[in-house]
Amino acid sequence: MSDLLLIPLEDSVVFPNMSVTLTVEVGEAERVFLVPVRDGEYAGVGTVAEVTGKMRLPGGGSAVTVAGLHRGIAGAAHTGPDGRLRVEVEERPDEQPPRVRTAELEREYRAVVEEILDLRDADPRVHDFVRSITEAGALADTSGYAPDINFAEKVELLETVDIVERLELSLRLQRERLAELQVRRRIREDVETGAQKQQREYILRRQMDSIRKELGEDDGSAAEDYRTRIAEAELPEAVREQAEREVARLERMGDQTGESQMIRTYLDWLFAVPWGKRSEERLDPKHAREVLDADHAGLEDVKNRIVEYLAVRKLRQERGIEEDKRSGAILTLIGPPGTGKTSIGESIARALNREFVRMSLGGVHDEAEIRGHRRTYIGAMPGRLVRALRDAKTMNPVILLDEVDKVGADWRGDPSAALLEVLDPAQNHSFRDHYLDVELDLSQVVFIATANVAETIPGPLLDRMEIIRFDGYTVDEKVAIARDYLWPRQRERNGLHDEEVATTDAILGTVVTEYTREAGVRQLERELGKLLRKTATRIVSGDLATPVPVDLELVRDALGRQRFFQESAERTAVPGVATGLAVTGTGGDVLFVEATSMKGKDGLVLTGQLGDVMKESARIALSYVRSHADELGIDGETFDERSFHVHVPAGAIPKDGPSAGITMTTAIASLLSGRPVKHTVGMTGEVTLQGRVLPIGGLKQKVLAAHAAGLTDVIIPERNRADLDDVPADVKAEMAFHPVMTLDEVLALALEPAPAHALP
Repeated sequence: MSDLLLIPLEDSVVFPNMSVTLTVEVGEAERVFLVPVRDGEYAGVGTVAEVTGKMRLPGGGSAVTVAGLHRGIAGAAHTGPDGRLRVEVEERPDEQPPRVRTAELEREYRAVVEEILDLRDADPRVHDFVRSITEAGALADTSGYAPDINFAEKVELLETVDIVERLELSLRLQRERLAELQVRRRIREDVETGAQKQQREYILRRQMDSIRKELGEDDGSAAEDYRTRIAEAELPEAVREQAEREVARLERMGDQTGESQMIRTYLDWLFAVPWGKRSEERLDPKHAREVLDADHAGLEDVKNRIVEYLAVRKLRQERGIEEDKRSGAILTLIGPPGTGKTSIGESIARALNREFVRMSLGGVHDEAEIRGHRRTYIGAMPGRLVRALRDAKTMNPVILLDEVDKVGADWRGDPSAALLEVLDPAQNHSFRDHYLDVELDLSQVVFIATANVAETIPGPLLDRMEIIRFDGYTVDEKVAIARDYLWPRQRERNGLHDEEVATTDAILGTVVTEYTREAGVRQLERELGKLLRKTATRIVSGDLATPVPVDLELVRDALGRQRFFQESAERTAVPGVATGLAVTGTGGDVLFVEATSMKGKDGLVLTGQLGDVMKESARIALSYVRSHADELGIDGETFDERSFHVHVPAGAIPKDGPSAGITMTTAIASLLSGRPVKHTVGMTGEVTLQGRVLPIGGLKQKVLAAHAAGLTDVIIPERNRADLDDVPADVKAEMAFHPVMTLDEVLALALEPAPAHALP
């Protein structure tokens, strides 16, 4: 038994008599044991190899050249003094069997290999190499050199120690490769024969066409059909010239060639674009507002923008002002899921009396999806915009670019860069698709883009968009939406009539506050659907008699126990917990920041999957409290020999952003001063080392989350005071807002009063 350094080889096999270079460090070892590894499993047999050379790679790496000696069977593994894995190896050099047992196998193996090399037109030196091998074991191992042998077969060959069995295995593998090569050769010969036949038929067909023309029997061709379509279509001049050039090419090469089919496909796409066709737009702002109000509750910013767009178009038309192609509207609706961004596109199209097409861009990585493929590629086709115009059958539809914030980029290009021209009113009147290679006027199209967050939209693309924020709905708005839209729709989907089941705003409010916690209404609709499904089941089963009044007992029975609670009072009852406000991809949210301290020298420990920005905020918070300990009534010796731990619950969710500074400072100050944070207070704002409170974003979403969580006081930065205009009036009426400039103001508002000292 030999004790050798173990070198695992991922998805590769080194045979005896084979020399390879490996990028590994072997130290002073003169021999190593090479073992194939696949999916974490080691082969039972490896190759004992001799280290023949060492070299240093650029960048500081190491490489060694090793030469395979013979097989070895792996035994017990252990860790050497240098920390490397070593293994006990039973070395098994090939013991040549009697010539009479291998002679026939060797002759047949050489014959099969020679035929394979002939089929591949291999270099004569390869033939000479195979003929020069005299040992039966080494001859069998040459199968492992073949590129067609897969990894599993190579491992099987390495693990076959007996030479006769190895020769039989190698012969079987090479026979399979020979059969595959013979089939490929036969297919190639058939293809070449077919190509010659096709060329001969092409010449004969051209001759037949010429004979028919001489006899006056030409009954028309595809080219003539396309010329008729060109004459009847209302094509722009540049498009007409392009179509006529392609028809002329089709005439020259005939209808039966492969390229003629590509030309015909191109012409079909060219005629599929609705050149000159437009929907008769209804420029009635009042009607548009009625349609939008009937379909959606709230969303005043979007509705006002559509009405403004129609009013301007109507004025220009009535006063004879020529339409400006550079004045297209590119609306971008940004907000959490379930707030109605996608569905409002159809309402806008109906209000404008235009066709509606939806393009989902989520997960698109190929630039050709927008601009189209160039015609040099096999299977080329136009981009999605051309296909959208074809589906709309007009040149002025409403096109919804859904999930534009989820567009990706890789080696195939950057679709967001291709969208720059599409969404730029100064350029999209002359958009050029790579496949059609003619200019398309997209200035009449109303583009509406949707996104969950603006941060992932590239800056140049965002600059071309007109942003309208969807910040979510208040509880009252959700109740109104549920009553007027979601409840009737789910009732119809579940086969119930209006008179069979009835509910009240109070019950809908219970479902909103106790079973959902979202900015939109998607989960709310699911819960209402579940409630009505279970009600319908009980009606059909005879357990309930119609009409059914939906009450709290029925809600609890269908939806289960209450899922969401107003837990601010419970969480902040002890010092060291503060209520912060945050914005996520699904809307506003409430975060509880917890702080504690213990004896130790670990300094500051942060948990909860915090990002770099929040980690910096926590360090600043601790430094501020430590430097202002006297002002906060904290004993300076409290910080000596102590460690502090700041945690933000829901540790499985990554968290980051510049708005948690004052919350972390308040939590630490509450912990050390012994003064709990008021349970009605939520806060948001970033902090500087000197105690200045900096502004934040997403105030409306945060306030709506605070309102839903039952908070009544919100501390905000002074520079965000103007953003309160975006908060719904009914929410502002129920809450008190405290704009602050310094941390002193924050702590005075957030912390409970210091307890009076007991008299002696």
